[in-house]
Amino acid sequence: MTQTVLRAEAIGVVRGGRHLLADVSVTIEAGQSWVVLGPNGAGKSTLLSLFGAVAHPTSGTVHVLGHQLGRVDMRELRTHIGHVNPRHRVDAPLTARDVVLTGLTNTPEFVPRWSPKVEQIRRADDLIASLGLADRAGAPWQVMSQGERGRTLIARALIGEPHLLILDEPATGLDLAAREQLLAAMDGLRRSDPQLATVLVTHHIEEIPATTSHALLLRDGRIVAKGPAAAVLTSEAISACFDHPISIVGNNGRWFAQAVPHLETRAG
Repeated sequence: MTQTVLRAEAIGVVRGGRHLLADVSVTIEAGQSWVVLGPNGAGKSTLLSLFGAVAHPTSGTVHVLGHQLGRVDMRELRTHIGHVNPRHRVDAPLTARDVVLTGLTNTPEFVPRWSPKVEQIRRADDLIASLGLADRAGAPWQVMSQGERGRTLIARALIGEPHLLILDEPATGLDLAAREQLLAAMDGLRRSDPQLATVLVTHHIEEIPATTSHALLLRDGRIVAKGPAAAVLTSEAISACFDHPISIVGNNGRWFAQAVPHLETRAG
């Protein structure tokens, strides 16, 4: 029987008299890989704050890992959710391995009088290696590239063995090669942990991994389309979501976008 990891039912979020989300419903099962797309101001960040057990809805219900928000210790629930945020700050002189290990305490640096166990260090090294960074485990964070940091943050999010992984625009600031390495690492998660549910938020079609199974399109806080990725990531749906004519082309499991040029007619 497939396990439901997240279920949102008719959720709405109102802040300062403005509806950030309205009547949003979605169910995410174990092993599914979702992408959330939409223009700026669509409500993507607000939706992630609910999925990550950071905020409560104004109306409707959200169940995360079997617990209803508002009726559960949110801090405890967040320990079972991995969160990849490319804007994560590291000010202390930590190595890549150290940064991954701080995921166990969910703090930016080591907690006083806390030290990782041998098996935890071994798991950190295994995760780092699985993301193609075996030779960078001891590298200082400050000298690592943006791409290396991005993959390290995925390892940090995974070290607590979460059931749900949230990736908030993880390819931000990456060049082409680093982006492709990151996407390959994300595809690898499907093979290494097939029951892990993931939710990726991005602005760019080209940043969607090939293993993505489902998609949700948001505009003005409402769902434009949701369901299997192949059925949702179409020219028609994307054009409606971004209110602009866009052509979507699929190739080897990836998607690419191009604006449709306006055709001008001339009088004869």
